[in-house]
Amino acid sequence: MNSTYAFWALAAVFVAVALAFLLPPLLRKRPGAAHAGRSSINIAVYRDQLKEMEADHRNGLLSDDQFAAAKIELEARLAQDALVVEDPVAPARRGGRVLGGVLAVLVPVLAVALYLQVGTPDALLPAAVRGEHDIQAMIDQVEAKTRSEPGNVDAWAMLARTYAAVGRWQDALAAYDKANTLKPNVPAVMTGYAEALAVNNDRVLQGKPMELILKALEIDPEDIKGLELAGIASFQTKNYAKAADYFGRLLKLVPPESPYAQDIAQAAQEARRLAQGGPAHLDNLSEPSGAKAAPTAQVAGRLELAPALKGQVAPTDTVFLFARGAGGGAPAAALRASVGDLPLDFALTDAMAMSADNRLSNLKEVDLVARIAKSGDIKGAAGDLEGHLAKVKVGAKGVKLVIDTVRK
Repeated sequence: MNSTYAFWALAAVFVAVALAFLLPPLLRKRPGAAHAGRSSINIAVYRDQLKEMEADHRNGLLSDDQFAAAKIELEARLAQDALVVEDPVAPARRGGRVLGGVLAVLVPVLAVALYLQVGTPDALLPAAVRGEHDIQAMIDQVEAKTRSEPGNVDAWAMLARTYAAVGRWQDALAAYDKANTLKPNVPAVMTGYAEALAVNNDRVLQGKPMELILKALEIDPEDIKGLELAGIASFQTKNYAKAADYFGRLLKLVPPESPYAQDIAQAAQEARRLAQGGPAHLDNLSEPSGAKAAPTAQVAGRLELAPALKGQVAPTDTVFLFARGAGGGAPAAALRASVGDLPLDFALTDAMAMSADNRLSNLKEVDLVARIAKSGDIKGAAGDLEGHLAKVKVGAKGVKLVIDTVRK
């Protein structure tokens, strides 16, 4: 905002300088000689004519009667001109002042209008505000497209995705419904429609959302959102084997180094562990024969929920606890519990490893993450409650981890 004020202050200075050059010549009074009126000039002329007539009369060029008649005529013309009140300078002076006033108003107004038309006013705004303006401009553009072409399914689908991206889920649901009505059986539209239905119904995927998801996967078995939602839905119904299958298929379709891939790998591994009642092994990785956990390869402590957040959860909400390498990546150990189990005494060990080559015994320090996932979605979502503890030594006991923040 300081930069905005500075810009307009500098612009005002420039306009003032321009007016300083334009206005003085228009408003300045002219010298007296230049202000002589027509009557004054005529009087001087008549005086000269009278002197000439008197000289001619003295020299005998005019008789007494001719001189008297010419003098009477001259005096009559002079009297007639004297009756006309005229100041030709005053209108000119008033015209200059009027023009100066008009310019004093028009110059700043036109300067601002020209800048708003051809300049970049948004450049004065903070980046976050410009971003909001850009998003709103995009929404306005797509909304206009749907109004001008109400039968354009691509425009409705794009509008629905845009609404979803900014969290306008009711508007997204209406737009997806329109797109799906115009052109049914489009997998990307069907799975987006399913997600919007679920979000507007407390994130419950059972029922119509799941019907849309399964039908979309029949048409396109590699629909990414369809596989993700199907895995989450299977988690919600505790069908962990099916969840592991969906997440495993999805993992093969996403860039392996992306944070999203790490979240999906984590979800797949947790689903396999829960389905098998023990550690999960992803991508056919198996426990090396004779491998045993080192006695100190554990992190033990107590997990608690901050009293200020207790009113935001239900006893049946899911709690996930992970131990990751300090550099990030997939969890080296994890457990699942419920809010009703808190406070929880825990011990993360190699027996809870997600992968045979990613164990606590291979690490010196870990970051602990505890998450209350209200939707049961292991990868987390806005509104979930979390707690973090960094650089915990492997082998530590008596660790205290508190869930005390709300995920944005």
